[in-house]
Amino acid sequence: MPVAALKVELLAMTPDAVTLIYAAFRQCYAKGFVGKDFKKWVKGEVPLEQQKQFIENILASGHQSPIEHVSFTFAVEGVSRALTHQLVRHRIASYSQQSQRYVDAKDFCYILPPAIAKNEEAKVIFEEFMTQAAETYAKLQAILENSGRGKKANEDARYVLPNACESKIVFTMNCRSLLNFFELRCCNRAQWEIRNMAWKMLKLVREKLPVVFNLAGPKCERLGYCPEGEKFSCGKYPCKLG
Repeated sequence: MPVAALKVELLAMTPDAVTLIYAAFRQCYAKGFVGKDFKKWVKGEVPLEQQKQFIENILASGHQSPIEHVSFTFAVEGVSRALTHQLVRHRIASYSQQSQRYVDAKDFCYILPPAIAKNEEAKVIFEEFMTQAAETYAKLQAILENSGRGKKANEDARYVLPNACESKIVFTMNCRSLLNFFELRCCNRAQWEIRNMAWKMLKLVREKLPVVFNLAGPKCERLGYCPEGEKFSCGKYPCKLG
C-alpha cells in the first residue's frame, strides 16, 4: 500500500482556441456573421497577436462569457477521495472518475497529509489504520464473494474505504469555469491537496493559453485585496476596508 503521488496531465484542449475566442467576442459586437471569416482568421488574415490584444482588452472590461467556448481536459492521479468530493462541487464541468464498484481496491494506494507525515506519532497511527482498512476490505470482499455476491462484492466492501484512498479522474472545464476554480482553489484558504492540484493545472493552461490565464490565480491577486476578511486572511494582501 504505497503512498500515492499527485500527477496532473493535460489531455486535450479546444483547437484554435485564441481565434475561437476572438470570433465569439467579435460576434458580440459585429453586425456581420463571423462564420464566413473564421477560417480566414485561423489562417492569419487577422494576425494572432492582434487577436490576443482584442481579447485582452475585452476581458479587461469584465466580459467573460465568450471564453466558455474553449475547454481543457485533464487526467489526474494520486488524489484522495477527499479531494474529488471537493472537485465535483464545481458544477460547470464534466467528470469521469475511477469506480470503486468496478475496480478492486485491495492494497489501495493512499494520500498521506503533510501534517501527518512530519509527525511520527500521527504517521504511525495513520498508516496502521490504512493497513486495517485494507485488511477489512479484503475480508468483507471475500465473505461477500463466497456468499454469492460475486463481482458485486466490491460495491459493499468499499464502505470501509477511507477518504485517503487514492483515486484517478478525468475532467473537462471551460475557461470561465477554470478562472473561477483557480480563484477559489489557488487561495491559501483552500485545502492543501486541491490547492496543489490547482496550481499544477494553472501552470499547464498558462502555457497553452496565456491570453486568458496569465492573470488567473487566487482572487486577491486580481482584486488587490483579500476578500476573506481579517479572520481568514493569510496576510498576503490587505483586507478590504469599509
